[in-house]
Amino acid sequence: MRKNGPVTSFADRHIGPDAPALETMLATVGHASLDTLVDAAVPASIRGDDVLVLPEPRSEAEVLTALQGLAARNTVQVSMIGMGYHDTITPMAIQRNVLENPAWYTAYTPYQAEISQGRLEAMLNFQTMVSDLTALPVAGASLLDEATAVSEAVLLMRRAVRGKDGGRIVLDAECLPQTVAVVRAQAEAIGLPLEVQELGEGWEAPEDLVGLVVQQPGQTGVVRDVGTLIDLAHEAGALVTVAADILSLCVIKAPGELGADIAVGSTQRFGVPLFFGGPHAAYIAVREGLERQLPGRLVGVSVDADGDPAYRLALQTREQHIRRDKATSNICTAQALLAVIASFYAVYHGPEGLREIALRVHTMASTLADALRARGVAVRHDHFFDTIVVEVPRGADSVVARIAARGINVRRLDADAVAIACDERTTPEILTALLEAILDRRAERPVYTGPTVTIPVALRRTSEYLQHPIFSAHRSETSLMRYMRRLADRDLALDRTMIPLGSCTMKLNSAVEMAAVSWPGFAQIHPFAPADQTAGYREMIAQLEGWLAQITGYAAVSVQPNAGSRGEYAGLLAIREYHRSRGETERDVCLIPASAHGTNAASAVLAGMRVVVVATATDGEVDLEDLRSKLSAHEGRVSCIMITYPSTHGVYEEHVGEVCAAVHEAGGQVYIDGANLNALVGVAKPGHFGGDVSHLNLHKTFAIPHGGGGPGVGPVAVAQHLVPFLPRSLAPVQSPAELAREGAPVSSAPYGSAGVLPISWAYIALMGHGGLRRATETAVLAANYVATRLQDHYPVLFRGPGGLVAHECILDVRPLTKATGITAEDIAKRLIDFGIHAPTMSFPVAGTLMVEPTESEDLVEIDRFIDAMITIREEIAAVERGDIAATDSPLRHAPHTMAMVVADGWAQAYPREQAAFPVPSLRLDKYWSPVRRIDNAHGDRNLVCACPPLDEYEA
Repeated sequence: MRKNGPVTSFADRHIGPDAPALETMLATVGHASLDTLVDAAVPASIRGDDVLVLPEPRSEAEVLTALQGLAARNTVQVSMIGMGYHDTITPMAIQRNVLENPAWYTAYTPYQAEISQGRLEAMLNFQTMVSDLTALPVAGASLLDEATAVSEAVLLMRRAVRGKDGGRIVLDAECLPQTVAVVRAQAEAIGLPLEVQELGEGWEAPEDLVGLVVQQPGQTGVVRDVGTLIDLAHEAGALVTVAADILSLCVIKAPGELGADIAVGSTQRFGVPLFFGGPHAAYIAVREGLERQLPGRLVGVSVDADGDPAYRLALQTREQHIRRDKATSNICTAQALLAVIASFYAVYHGPEGLREIALRVHTMASTLADALRARGVAVRHDHFFDTIVVEVPRGADSVVARIAARGINVRRLDADAVAIACDERTTPEILTALLEAILDRRAERPVYTGPTVTIPVALRRTSEYLQHPIFSAHRSETSLMRYMRRLADRDLALDRTMIPLGSCTMKLNSAVEMAAVSWPGFAQIHPFAPADQTAGYREMIAQLEGWLAQITGYAAVSVQPNAGSRGEYAGLLAIREYHRSRGETERDVCLIPASAHGTNAASAVLAGMRVVVVATATDGEVDLEDLRSKLSAHEGRVSCIMITYPSTHGVYEEHVGEVCAAVHEAGGQVYIDGANLNALVGVAKPGHFGGDVSHLNLHKTFAIPHGGGGPGVGPVAVAQHLVPFLPRSLAPVQSPAELAREGAPVSSAPYGSAGVLPISWAYIALMGHGGLRRATETAVLAANYVATRLQDHYPVLFRGPGGLVAHECILDVRPLTKATGITAEDIAKRLIDFGIHAPTMSFPVAGTLMVEPTESEDLVEIDRFIDAMITIREEIAAVERGDIAATDSPLRHAPHTMAMVVADGWAQAYPREQAAFPVPSLRLDKYWSPVRRIDNAHGDRNLVCACPPLDEYEA
């Protein structure tokens, strides 16, 4: 425990309250120590008496040295492997001002739109960029990776095509191999017929075709006129998705121009490092008529209370947290930070710059092809964009080895062919080295790059794109720097305020944890690089998986799932395949408590299960009587139960052991959602109190930042009997432990979003077993301190053992709403005037606020939030007394903008002083919302999901 002396450990810096603060907080909640608090709050039946077997905590300097050593064991070669991943140049202005800027990477998903206008604008720029380049009118705000984006497109086509029950999906044989693997697994899980076919001349669309997926350019680099394929599919009554390389669309005719219904792909090569496979922002765009079935986030333009333009997340009723098992997707996050980087890359280069890059990349590939053909070497395709296939009969292995000896990685297609992908970093010197390695002799002269174009004239893009002024307004770095700063200043992120979102764990993302992410030894590694070049990454990942298994009490962990939703999906697939391996294919019922997060139900449906809801008792626990009734009603068909522990009601359920035992007795498996693991680390292990599988959220418990709505990482942890069903890796060389995993892959890359794993590795290494336990204890104390101080002002809805909450508490606003008309939304918007991000609204109970302060906030900040909530309660009391009507109160008109407060006229029933400075401290340090309260209904009725003309912003 920290004393008044110097701070010497990382844990002391990560954990906010110091020793005097802890004493104050403990006295408030009525406990003498953290140990007695945890003993009272956590049921003895789940507490483990075994300590975490983890390395001793290291200093910041020691962790940085260790990470440098791991990075040094990765070899940075010239990467020309392709397969959907291409080296790129991240403009330093973007790297320093976005990727490495906590104002951007510590922000949360923009559900509170008024305090998210900056990143919403950047994401709208992303959507505009994607819409323009694909020539499709509506684009989403990013998906997880290309393979899962194709999978989402397949599901969309299945939903949208009616009257063809049992119809099939056809995948292009030119689709990326990792895409085929991920989509095939998804189709099998839901019983969707799927075939991979060669789409050559003479291809005929099957009569029962639901959807066609075409890769353009193909995985061998070929560029084809896919318009004929699209027409044939449409004639058969099917929809068509084109998986398109985003850079190629600067010079190749866009999917929308060819008649495609959907376009998907990755925006990685728009300035986002390779990161050993992720995180990267995938994209999806659709034609008119499909926008309301679009998966994932969608930023739209609406108006605020003054009628001024304002951004918000549109059509949220599509999402899993509302529609649950009827949702269009199970996606709970996206890749917002990476989408923002890609959008700024487009702003930085503009349409002319992007076209120049695309032509230069294409010229490099064409030049290499010409040089090889001139020397008698066959190149497979006449038409390509950036990738060529070199025919080397029975010589692929030796050619790849000779090229590697020159510091270049290429792809071995088979024993007779090698694929070479050019990118933004390709130079004539690299082409000369390739030529010499292939010919196995010194070139008579260096390769010269001329203006060669091999794209057929009919397929060349002639239409304009990125014509909105935003893509030409910030060409100087000074202007771009100030634009990025202006957007960041419009938002409230963790660098300015606590974000007390229940179920989200917005803890510190420390600078030392973040430092290694952009180092070349981690950032510039291709996911399919040779194993001898990735030893550092693989050692770090093996250590991290081992530490996570130790923390959770499971036998093994896979970090492949690149979001919590994918972790859920992977865990449920493991359960499904386990039952199938035992001949129990009829087990397809997934029991889910009524209080569960909507992602659980949506994931179960994607895993081919039927959702049966189990009631929640009045104390917030699973209703044991209803559980037994459902188990009996579905005897022999129960696959699993999905529970969150501590529960989504913010309490440690005393009877969780009984729940697990009942399901096991019925032959089912127990899935324990790890969303609330921040209340368990070092205190209890889900694998020891009944869990068979859990997913973890590294972007919650283990310090990866939320990035404004991604990246996330959702590792899946399983008991020994489920290890064979963990996602298999597509890595070229695997460890014995990895070879034992034979389940379906769930992400494009072998290790998912590997590029951010150094953050969680560093967090655990810095904290050690003692620091991790103390973090949990402090998180529980902070939540109970908030609950105790606010209980006389707002009822605390659920309490667990000892009258205590876990790491979060639910404040019940419903009685106040009934008495005054003031809602949870009014309180959330009024908190903006205090410069504080709102708690979670109306989850898991409508009309409530769920508060999770985390262990990282010090007592000063926690008290600032509490004081704001008490001040707001006094404003509600004024409505109760009849001093002011709810419709006239500052709560209903919040947030208040600077323009509103300084306007000549003031028509409100309360003074300007109260509007702007409800507490005196705000006079010194005031955040002003850039917009007033946003009209959500207007934005959905008048859907605009691309950058509006600038004249719409004029007064």
